[in-house]
Amino acid sequence: MSDSEPPRWTLRSFAFPALLLGGVSVGCAPILVRLSEAGPAATAFWRVALALAPLALIAAYAAGRTSASATPKTIVEWLTVSAPGAFLGFELVVWHISLHMTSVANATLLVNLTPIFAALFGWAIFGRPVGRVFAAGVAISVAGVALLTAGRSAAGGGRLSGDAIALSAAAIYAGYFLALGYARRRFSTASVMFGSAALAAVVTLPLALTERAFAPDSVSGWAALIALAWIVQACGQGLVTFAIAWLSPTLSSLTMLIQPFVAGALAWALFGESLTAAQIAGGLVVVAGIMVARRG
Repeated sequence: MSDSEPPRWTLRSFAFPALLLGGVSVGCAPILVRLSEAGPAATAFWRVALALAPLALIAAYAAGRTSASATPKTIVEWLTVSAPGAFLGFELVVWHISLHMTSVANATLLVNLTPIFAALFGWAIFGRPVGRVFAAGVAISVAGVALLTAGRSAAGGGRLSGDAIALSAAAIYAGYFLALGYARRRFSTASVMFGSAALAAVVTLPLALTERAFAPDSVSGWAALIALAWIVQACGQGLVTFAIAWLSPTLSSLTMLIQPFVAGALAWALFGESLTAAQIAGGLVVVAGIMVARRG
C-alpha cells in the first residue's frame, strides 16, 4: 500500500455513512422528477446526460487505480459495460411517467420490488433456485401491493394505472441489474456506471425529442435537472456503489429501504401527498416482504 493511499480501515469506517447518505440522496429523485419542467422522457435523458461529466471524471480516476483488464478498451468491451444502460434508460422513462400518474410514495415503494423481479427472472432464465423463504417474501409483498393500491390511492386520477406502470418499471430495472451483474464480473464499477449512463442517454434521447417540453425554461428547472444528475445519479449511486463493497448484503438492503420513506416524507411536505391508513399499512407490508425475500 502506498503512503498516499488511505488505509483500508479508514475507508471501511466511511461505508455505512456513505450508504446512508447515498440512500437519502437517491430518495430525493422522485421529488426532483416532479419539480422538473421537462417531460418524463426528457427528464430521464438530462438525468443521465448531465451525469456523464462527473461519471467520466470518476472513471478516469478509477482507471489509474484498478487493473488494466478492468478497464474496457475494445468496442466489444465497451458494448458489454454499456449494455445495462439500455434497461436503465427505459426504466427511467417508465418510472418518471409513473411519478406523474400516482403518488410519490406508491411509485417509490413499487419500484423497490426490483430485487423480487430480478430473482424471478434469474429463476426463469438461468434456472437459479428459489427457496421457500423467498416465496414467502413474494407472497407478503403481493399482499402489501394489494393494500397499497386499494382504497383512495387507487381511485381516480389514473393512480391505479400509475401503480401498474411503476411495477413495470421495477421489472425493467431487474433486467438492468442482471446485465449489470454480468458486466461487473470483469470490469470496474466506474467503467460500468459511465458506459451505462452513456447508452441510457442514447436510448432516451429519441423519446425525449417527441415531448413538447424537452428542456427547462427557467434556472430553477435546470437546477432540478442538475441536482438529479449530479446529486442522485452520480453522487448518490456512487456512494451506494462504494459502500456495498464493505458492508453485508443484509445491512445494505435494509438501509436502502430508507428511500421510499424519504420520498414519502418529502412529498407529504412539498406536495401535500398525505398517506391513507391503507397506504401506510401496505407500504410497511411491502417493505417487510422485500426484507424477507432478500433474506431468501
